[in-house]
Amino acid sequence: MIQVGIIGAGRIGQVHMKSVASGVPNAVIRSLADPMISAQAEQMAKGFGIEHICGDYHEILEDPCIDAVLVCSPTDIHAKISVEAIRAGKHVFCEKPVDHELTKIDFVEEALKASPKKLKYQVGFNRRYDHNFRALRQAVLEGKVGDVQFIRVSSRDPQPPHAGFIASSGGLFLDMMIHDLDMIRYLSGSEVEEVFAQGAVLIDPEIGAAGDVDTATVSARMTNGALALIDNSRKAVYGYDQRAEVFGSKGCVQNANDLPSTMVLSTVDGVTAEKPLWFFLERYMASYQAEVRAFIDSIEQDTETEVGIFDGRRTIQIALACKKSLAENRPVRVDEIKA
Repeated sequence: MIQVGIIGAGRIGQVHMKSVASGVPNAVIRSLADPMISAQAEQMAKGFGIEHICGDYHEILEDPCIDAVLVCSPTDIHAKISVEAIRAGKHVFCEKPVDHELTKIDFVEEALKASPKKLKYQVGFNRRYDHNFRALRQAVLEGKVGDVQFIRVSSRDPQPPHAGFIASSGGLFLDMMIHDLDMIRYLSGSEVEEVFAQGAVLIDPEIGAAGDVDTATVSARMTNGALALIDNSRKAVYGYDQRAEVFGSKGCVQNANDLPSTMVLSTVDGVTAEKPLWFFLERYMASYQAEVRAFIDSIEQDTETEVGIFDGRRTIQIALACKKSLAENRPVRVDEIKA
């Protein structure tokens, strides 16, 4: 049984608390750390039988009984905690992004290389573990679409975040689209070579005042020659829109949105179906459990994690290239972005 410590008890920390407690049979949560834990999170922790709740995450790092930590803190200290955890000899699951700066991500990679232990490090790109996206990837791996020529990903939130969040999130490319940038890599089996980004403020003027866009497209060229197109919106009035398509020399594979039910009502007035699930907690809960199960399995079976530090760094590099492209209104090669 892998003993786990969770650092951070905000929204994503509570998601992973639930994931481990109810969906990962070969792990148990030994400790939870958060300097400003809410009454709700504390009650949840006690309900899951977590006996040790503390304000200082170093108590988790100093506990010799803890094998692995889940870093669910605010983004600006992900890399710092990761480095400290690695130096303490802990396996690390880190929520995305590892950091907004490549230099800080490099510190994590250096710590992993310097560790005398063969530690596992996984970055929380949960959509790779979603049933729909994994089915698309499997179809590509099995050659059902032939040579991949084009990938399209649509990702649209049901409501925009508050303006205060925008300032600390790094903006749409680093916070929201980062999942889609990883997805085109995952679905194509190739790397992003060049991007061209366009963006606008069409939903909330406060997002523009915070220096960001709320609507964006990115066209990308992959190293295998394939093309990709991503569209993002901060507000889809009909719900959480999460679709993708891979087109190739032998055919095309697509996924549809998950719905509360598959009911379709047909009457004289027309044909109606359910709207997509409302947001990511409803849509992706199973994928959060699956990614943590994969992390724990990699520790027990001594296998490589599917989404490692390279993937965490590469997606940030691509996202920064998108920001540069938008700012300079030109295509930007990813290798232009240096630490």
